[in-house]
Amino acid sequence: MQVGKHRITVSASILKQINHKRIYRIMKQNDLLLTRAEPLQNDRTHEGKVIVSESNVRWCSDGFEIKCWNGEKVRVIFSLDCCDREIMSYAATTAGISSEMVCDVLIQSMEQRFGVVSHLPHMIEWLTDNGSCYIAHPTRVFAQSLGFRICTTPIRSPQSNGMAEAFVKTFKRDYVYLNDVPDAETGMRCLPTWIEDYNCNHPHSGLKMRSPREFRSL
Repeated sequence: MQVGKHRITVSASILKQINHKRIYRIMKQNDLLLTRAEPLQNDRTHEGKVIVSESNVRWCSDGFEIKCWNGEKVRVIFSLDCCDREIMSYAATTAGISSEMVCDVLIQSMEQRFGVVSHLPHMIEWLTDNGSCYIAHPTRVFAQSLGFRICTTPIRSPQSNGMAEAFVKTFKRDYVYLNDVPDAETGMRCLPTWIEDYNCNHPHSGLKMRSPREFRSL
């Protein structure tokens, strides 16, 4: 497996012991927006700082595509802790990302952090963009039933979920683009290894050049 320049730099440093988002607004002003039949509680737009100082306070999620050499596409959805940057769970498909996949990722993330539980031990913010799989009514109802507080990025401002977007860029640069992905089967097969390597070995400046797992072990 090939690796990116950031990891090489960190590895070398360790060895040397060297300290390194108009139409919506107009419609809203003119009361043209559809109203919800069943307003959900604890739903808000996230417009502030994404990073938090403690794990299990805010989780974010996003999706991306892996374009294979033969034209096939693998679509991936993931959850990431906004403090320690660990990818807690992911799901992949060659079809479209569905509400069911989001719900699966929510459950898997809970189990990864808290074991087999039916409800979060405390409220955690769930930050996403306004993709259909995230804003679907079944997804939101399910997330709230687990104890999540739903937070969505402002309309046309996906950069408010910048941490998830940063992971996508890093993952594609250091794994997808540096490895052979001839078809969807290969991409699906490689995902577990790539994500595990990211969690265990990829350094983050915000974690003082530690990987997510190294940071969590402190």
